[in-house]
Amino acid sequence: MKKHQVLGIVLAIALTLTSCSKDESNPLPSDQSFKNLRAMADKQISIQKTFKAEDGFTFTSTKGVKIVLAPNSLKLPNGTLATGQVNIDYKEIFSRGSMLTNNRTTLGKLPDGKKALLKSGGAFFLNGTQGTQQLTLVNNVQLQIPAALTVADPEMTLWKGIVDENDNLTWDEIKTDANGTNGGRVFLEGKGDTKTYYAAFSSFGWTNVDKFYSDPRPKTTLLVAVPNGYDNQNCAVYLSYDGEGNNSLANLDTYSSTTKLFSEHYGQIPVGLNMHVIFVTEDSGQWRYAIKGVTVAANDTYTFTLAETALTSLASLESLINALP
Repeated sequence: MKKHQVLGIVLAIALTLTSCSKDESNPLPSDQSFKNLRAMADKQISIQKTFKAEDGFTFTSTKGVKIVLAPNSLKLPNGTLATGQVNIDYKEIFSRGSMLTNNRTTLGKLPDGKKALLKSGGAFFLNGTQGTQQLTLVNNVQLQIPAALTVADPEMTLWKGIVDENDNLTWDEIKTDANGTNGGRVFLEGKGDTKTYYAAFSSFGWTNVDKFYSDPRPKTTLLVAVPNGYDNQNCAVYLSYDGEGNNSLANLDTYSSTTKLFSEHYGQIPVGLNMHVIFVTEDSGQWRYAIKGVTVAANDTYTFTLAETALTSLASLESLINALP
């Protein structure tokens, strides 16, 4: 064997060993490490309050949302009214960055069961407990939401959030049921800077002030390929529509273990839309991300490689997402 051939083989082996060493020093994130990253984001927006159930409570969040619950409005699992100290967990989301890091996006269920993008007037989580006991509501919770935090739109309605086994959230519009019972309502009042959404709802969990995004252009589906070793348990893919500000964010909630692709399989993406596709995962306790600006063509497939990604903190990632057009 010639000298240059031997040298070539040695170099090839060295490169292979170097590649293996690099992969081993940067292991794939586990499902749990990605969940832990999202849990840290959730902790950032959680507000804990304690009060006497027989007194009710009123408090205003740092963003100016007023939450009111009348006295004697909480019930124990055995059906009796709760008394004494109870705990309230409250969260609010008004930006795409927080929607992404908390995985609380704005996909609403259409009458045919498919999902489409919603424009949000604010998403809210409320839950009540006493010790280890889950409480339920006897009277409606009332929210006063300054419209200046989002957008003033009298067509907004109230939606209930349903979280699935993969921690993806889908919004269902709250409507009057067959018995004439209404689980919630919202209306807009005021002028100029004083415009306010007044919302009332009758159950704990996620609630949103929303309306469907509308675009007359033909619609399509799309696919997204992520780096090898990543799936819907240790990473996520999001879509940010240009021109929609901080009022909406979609996630690709379908993943095929056969094709290794994330999918928007509802056929609701407008052809010709300018948008940004966002890949996120966890790496050593930080967010690893990549963002692609695209113009949608029919049946597009977008591909992310690990070389395109960068590391950043929770706050920096949210700022990057909020700054998208």
